[in-house]
Amino acid sequence: MGAIHVTVNLSWSQATSEYENLFRVDTENMNSMAPAKDLKSLGFKPAGKMDYELANGQKVTYEYCGAVLQFMGDKTFGRVIMGPDGIEPILGVTALESTGITIDPANKQLKRLPAIPLK
Repeated sequence: MGAIHVTVNLSWSQATSEYENLFRVDTENMNSMAPAKDLKSLGFKPAGKMDYELANGQKVTYEYCGAVLQFMGDKTFGRVIMGPDGIEPILGVTALESTGITIDPANKQLKRLPAIPLK
């Protein structure tokens, strides 16, 4: 399946400006990610650090921040990893699930569920 992209707007009350970019949808990642340099330049502040394991097995430590993520007419709040310079922004599965959006593999598009499952 080809990559799916969606425009995402990140905001936070402490930030001086919003961050908006085309994010690659990645259901293999729990959290979303954007370049730390870009986020910090807009006033996003790290809330902490966490260790992550890359696909190749390498362990790295990244800072993360909280943000309001807005896409496809919905808003959710979540952790955004402050990634390396030049990283393609990633929209993780937690943001998708919390807004009731899933991937339709047949059409290679995002689609809204009729209701968010609570079971």
